[in-house]
Amino acid sequence: MPANPAHAPRAAIRTRKAERGDIDALMELERRVFATDRLSRRSLQRFLQSRSAELIVAHDGARLAGTAIVLFRARSLRARLYSIAVAPQLAGRGVAAMLLDAAEAAALDRGCRAMRLEVHHTNHAAVARYRKSGYQQFARHRRYYEDGGDALRFEKQLVREGGSPLPE
Repeated sequence: MPANPAHAPRAAIRTRKAERGDIDALMELERRVFATDRLSRRSLQRFLQSRSAELIVAHDGARLAGTAIVLFRARSLRARLYSIAVAPQLAGRGVAAMLLDAAEAAALDRGCRAMRLEVHHTNHAAVARYRKSGYQQFARHRRYYEDGGDALRFEKQLVREGGSPLPE
């Protein structure tokens, strides 16, 4: 076991659907990761209960490593990655990639063929992660965020592991 648990190997981190008992850790993660546009406890509880959302957590044992929220609309073939957050002490350790993979798998499981998302234009690490994962920018929303920052909009056609894009 590494002396510093923050340096634990990626294999020690797992993803799963969030549960009601995760709410306090999710609130703490929101506080630590986002300066603006934070989700409230009420919003997180709604996402946990909603059939049109999937809240995914990454954890290593009892410690929350990150979360992703995917939204679904009835009869839509596109899912929306609403939020993704990684505990600051675990940044750069592959948690975001794991959460993104889990979010895409959840979308595929629900029959979606594409995933869309918005990201703050100054969040260079996230923009690089999305591009590395095959997302392509298709638009920019001016003054989208609470702080007045622009949102870059990305989309990716989803594929099953080892497969090709799903047919239209």
